[in-house]
Amino acid sequence: MTENNNKTVLVTGATSGIGYELAKLFAENGYNIVHVARNGEKMKEIGDDLIMAHNIKVTNIVKDLAEPNAAKEVYEEVRSKGIVVDILVNNVGAGVFGKFSDTDLDEELGTIRLNIDTLVIFTKLFLKDMIARNEGKILQLASMVSKAPTPMQAVYAGTKAFIYIFSQSIINELKGTNVTVTLLRPGATDTDFFREAGAEDIKIHQPDQLADPAKVAKDGFEALMRGDTTVVSGIKNNIQDKLSNLLPDEVIASQMAKMNERVEK
Repeated sequence: MTENNNKTVLVTGATSGIGYELAKLFAENGYNIVHVARNGEKMKEIGDDLIMAHNIKVTNIVKDLAEPNAAKEVYEEVRSKGIVVDILVNNVGAGVFGKFSDTDLDEELGTIRLNIDTLVIFTKLFLKDMIARNEGKILQLASMVSKAPTPMQAVYAGTKAFIYIFSQSIINELKGTNVTVTLLRPGATDTDFFREAGAEDIKIHQPDQLADPAKVAKDGFEALMRGDTTVVSGIKNNIQDKLSNLLPDEVIASQMAKMNERVEK
């Protein structure tokens, strides 16, 4: 059983996938957890398991972070409880699959609110506190598509590109402080993302193409603890990332379009 280190991490969307694996890693290393998600029942079940296994404290906050003002309300609740967030993990995210001309506008605006608005608000509010203490870490969930034009996922890729540029800008601003921001850039991973986006049958979602969320989380956790600015998870993704720096955007877009084609049955 891990001894509690009195440090606290706030993780959004840790009821499944990469977020869940990150929460487990933090718990194994003695971090208390503030968990924010929509599914209160699942969140409590996971929290109870982590408490029993690792003798930590878990604070569950049930909130739909795609709703306006939700992120600010979470911050205010955390402050009202007297909780100091030492590490912020902006993990939660969503996407919509299909041609932009055909997809639902309201769903895409919800994606923008969740992927961008929530991340910016949390980063702004908790970063101010970290700078005041001159101590803290933030992990931002970007993606391989944050640097790749991605047909059929135009809005999702656009939000991840925002996260990448936004975070790289802050990283530079934080030079000379003890506060770090780390970008985790996984490729296609075996999570609920594709199911929720309606894209389970595309080529990149086939079993041999998907990364293990536990491996992705481990890469992100270790990079965060080292204070790295960016980590691309997976050898194949690292090679692809380096090659993409040499190719025109039009070529990358064509390659991504092929990967997002639906598999013929």
